[in-house]
Amino acid sequence: MLKPKLFWCALAGSLFCQSLKAQKVDFTEYDLPNGLHVILHQDKSAPVVAVSVMYHVGSKNEVPGRTGFAHFFEHLLFEGTDNIKRGEFMKIVAANGGQNNANTTYDRTFYYEVFPSNQFKLGLWLESERMMHPVINEIGVKTQNEVVKEEKRLRMDNTPYGNLVNSIFKDLFPKHPYGGSVIGSMADLDAAKLDEFKAFFKKYYTPNNAALSIAGDIDVAQAKKLINDYFADIPKGAPVVYTKIEEAPITKQMVDTAYDANIQLPMITSTYRVPGNDSKDSKTLEMISAYLSNGGSSKLYKKMVDDKKEALQVGSFNYALEDYGAYITYALPNNNTPLNTLLADADAEIVKLQTNLISEDDYRKLQNQFENNYITANSKDLGVAENLANGYVFHHKNTNYTNQELERIRSISREDIRAAAIKYLQPSSRLVLYYLPVKKTT
Repeated sequence: MLKPKLFWCALAGSLFCQSLKAQKVDFTEYDLPNGLHVILHQDKSAPVVAVSVMYHVGSKNEVPGRTGFAHFFEHLLFEGTDNIKRGEFMKIVAANGGQNNANTTYDRTFYYEVFPSNQFKLGLWLESERMMHPVINEIGVKTQNEVVKEEKRLRMDNTPYGNLVNSIFKDLFPKHPYGGSVIGSMADLDAAKLDEFKAFFKKYYTPNNAALSIAGDIDVAQAKKLINDYFADIPKGAPVVYTKIEEAPITKQMVDTAYDANIQLPMITSTYRVPGNDSKDSKTLEMISAYLSNGGSSKLYKKMVDDKKEALQVGSFNYALEDYGAYITYALPNNNTPLNTLLADADAEIVKLQTNLISEDDYRKLQNQFENNYITANSKDLGVAENLANGYVFHHKNTNYTNQELERIRSISREDIRAAAIKYLQPSSRLVLYYLPVKKTT
């Protein structure tokens, strides 16, 4: 048994080594002839492997009148394939000690399995089946249509504040597809024909519009051979051409009101349209949100919740997407505090940011916090696989972005923080939304 002092020394050494390891992610990448981008990260520390595929398709790729397709395919591609019976996909994963899931955003769809490493081949086979020949038929479409409708009811229609982001984005992005919701319109899905679903799959779920990212206990040479066996024969699709829809700058404060039958407390939000996630300013704005509202010692929380006791909850976050971002602040009143009072007090903290540099102590705290978040994000194989894929898909095919992120964090100065607050967080370039309960009629 280790003596206490030796134990803590060993633990500290282990954490230090883990920190160093997480700061540098080694990887191998290449393209198959069909355009599939392959990313491999070997990690022998545990007999586990994460197999993931990120398709560069999200709700922003949909057309008016046919929204919800990308999220719908997140569900539909679990239905089955030519070689996997309907409803068997998840059963196969569970029976072999694995876990799996998928998620969709405005910009991409991400599928993954985490298996014991001796089931690595199974993970590759499942994802190749999904990509090569899924069964897309009327039975699957009708089944998943009901699943999506139930998800919408649970997550949005019957959840307090469930439509908040959609209400904000509708005004913030009047032209860009971000103005719609990821889950889309149920009427659009009901009206869509089977051939339209098949055409959407053929256009976007192709090897040349995807990144296969694998992290864990693998042999790289063997992995390359297996990947070639399972994926090389999948036909290349037509190039996916995407043109960003430009929004006109906001030059005058917008004010709107939305109602939610599921809430009792009103909320006030202020939202600024900001650059997308490839911009250094996006990370700077993320740092500003942490300074203002992350934890009990943050400026907004201490002032509005602890000291003045005018808010039950207050926060801010940078919703970073590919084409644009949305910097959102919000507050829930305590003791019937007027919503405009909450807005004014939050604005006052932003003005301080625009006027003065944050303290050296606060700056060091932010740097430590973001470095720790960075290390944590790369501490598990699935996180590594997703971060590597994100670098390739969202940062101009720069898979190494995950290794450059820490440098980017450290490069953000106190002056950068003040400059970003001045540039983006102006009342004349925002949306103020009053998110209110539905008045009960007697």
